[in-house]
Amino acid sequence: MTPELGNPFHSIDSAHQLMTLLAATIVEARQELEADIEREAKLNLSRRSDALRVALYNLKKLELDINRSRRLLNDLRTLGRLLFEERAAVSAPSASEESLQSPNFGRSIARLKMDSDDHVHI
Repeated sequence: MTPELGNPFHSIDSAHQLMTLLAATIVEARQELEADIEREAKLNLSRRSDALRVALYNLKKLELDINRSRRLLNDLRTLGRLLFEERAAVSAPSASEESLQSPNFGRSIARLKMDSDDHVHI
């Protein structure tokens, strides 16, 4: 069994893809259900029509939940990418970070003195 089939949530990206597919399937099912409701309304089968309306109501709730989950997963993907870029930046310091580590920066900090009013003097 491949990892993708065995565990569809092996990453946030794969979970987001799965939720996107599920959302598309729900939209198709909702459209079919709405067509069934219109057809049943013409036939005046109230009990079946009521059952279809309840199913449509629950399907719409599911659609909202899935869309909300997709947005949350997308936010997590974005945050993960930002954190990953920060980690990559930490492992390879930029020019501005290198200037913070220079000996001159340390001397500049040593020249700062705080007085009793918490004002900085150089």
